[in-house]
Amino acid sequence: MPGFLDKERTIAGPGFNRWLVPPAALAIHLCIGMAYGFSVFWLPLSKALATAGKGAACGKDVGFFAQLFTTQCDWSVATLGWMYTLFFVFLGCSAAIWGGWLERAGPRKAGVVSALCWCGGMALSAIGIHLHQFWLMILGSGVIGGIGLGLGYISPVSTLIKWFPDRRGMATGMAIMGFGGGAMIGSPLAAELLKVFSTPTDVGVAPTFLVMAAIYFVFMMAGALLYRVPATGWKPAGWTPPPPSANAMITQRHVHVKKVWGIPQFWLIWIVLCMNVSAGIGVIGMASPMLQEVFGGALINVQARYADLDKTQLTAIGVIAAGFTALLSLFNIGGRFFWASISDKLGRKLTYAIFFVLGGLLYASIPSAAGAGNKLLFVGAFCIILSMYGGGFATVPAYLADLFGTQFVGAIHGRLLTAWATAGILGPVVVNYMREYQLGLGIPREQVYNQTMYILVGMLVIGFIANLLVRPLADKWFMTDAELATEKKLAHEKAAASEVGTGSGAGGTTSPALVALAWAAVGIPLAWGVYRTLLSASKFFN
Repeated sequence: MPGFLDKERTIAGPGFNRWLVPPAALAIHLCIGMAYGFSVFWLPLSKALATAGKGAACGKDVGFFAQLFTTQCDWSVATLGWMYTLFFVFLGCSAAIWGGWLERAGPRKAGVVSALCWCGGMALSAIGIHLHQFWLMILGSGVIGGIGLGLGYISPVSTLIKWFPDRRGMATGMAIMGFGGGAMIGSPLAAELLKVFSTPTDVGVAPTFLVMAAIYFVFMMAGALLYRVPATGWKPAGWTPPPPSANAMITQRHVHVKKVWGIPQFWLIWIVLCMNVSAGIGVIGMASPMLQEVFGGALINVQARYADLDKTQLTAIGVIAAGFTALLSLFNIGGRFFWASISDKLGRKLTYAIFFVLGGLLYASIPSAAGAGNKLLFVGAFCIILSMYGGGFATVPAYLADLFGTQFVGAIHGRLLTAWATAGILGPVVVNYMREYQLGLGIPREQVYNQTMYILVGMLVIGFIANLLVRPLADKWFMTDAELATEKKLAHEKAAASEVGTGSGAGGTTSPALVALAWAAVGIPLAWGVYRTLLSASKFFN
């Protein structure tokens, strides 16, 4: 008898409703997506000892490594920000390293490990906060949590693509939308918990971490246990796979994950994702200061540049900029589902071509919009750009499945995420350092982003060319029937649901009430997060 977490125990019976799998994926992605919202903790943590009356901010002579172990002074925000960097470095690395294991172990086991790492990492970080040992936070959330991020991020990809061969883009778009939406729920939740737990002598971050870890653990375990994989040969009722000649960009065969490093098409898509993400992630981090510095007092109907505003006016435009950031997050989330679903109709290659052409035109228009003081065009351009940034993440798993087949798509996707880790460094470095360079030349703040926009257009041109060069794979890259049969056996796909009984919950007809309950469990928190984000975004229009 296989173990409860083994892949054999997750093979669905004939009556299983495939619409139970997307909310399971969302339950995990909405939790790990809080990685985007960790900045809500930076300011309280930078004042932890000062609040307790035990110290003050570390001086400039206290470097990063000294701050890892010091108990005498507060960590700087810049030091705390390294945890954010580590999230995505370890996400990419863990997804690349353990993607092949995930395909054989199945999504349930990977989801459970992800829950243990992500939530256990937060608990370890809480201990680090209590002891004021930053190295424990780095180990807990940065390293262990980052591994949980990687496994949780790719855990549903292969499963969803196999459940929805007729709508690959829509299926992965639903799950990856959750990762982008995690901060919309987690950030306001964290803010409310900080209000509850903070005292005159405690910033309240440690108990907030513990409570959020407990909540996330329940949701992530529920999602992992709901995962099911289709039996070998399953297909949706009434759906017929397109003949091989119908679309040469969609293969019916499969590539082994071990071969992808040597396949040109893999590296072309790597460049496609890296350039799309680099351009988008570069402006995400600078969206708030960019709006404030470009339009200055015009945001509050005052004819003054940013540098000439007083503290009250700076606070007022800061609130408006926060609303702008919230608006961008909504388009980021919506774009993940919208563009991925559209790609099912247009094809992945054409969808990415739209990203690069339309994105390039929009980036190029921003200096003109800023120079003319056209806030509507400026904001509208960035909203569409952020929708395509999110859409790029959500569309790429289906792109990979089209080209490389579905047998190892989760593992291949994991290796492709090294492009994300690269873009996470490249994009912000280009935007931030170009800004500093321009300021150093004495260029006015409202003009320092113009040159950067043209550099980002250049990145999109590189991505467009790479996408244009993508062609169907040659026969030599695909597994033979014998090799595929061996891999299916190793992946435990020969077992049928009847072989393991229905005690695992895999067999029998799925109750419609269970499907409705699963969607409500993820839909209600997501709706609350959207509501809170809309409240923040409304400040921009007010």
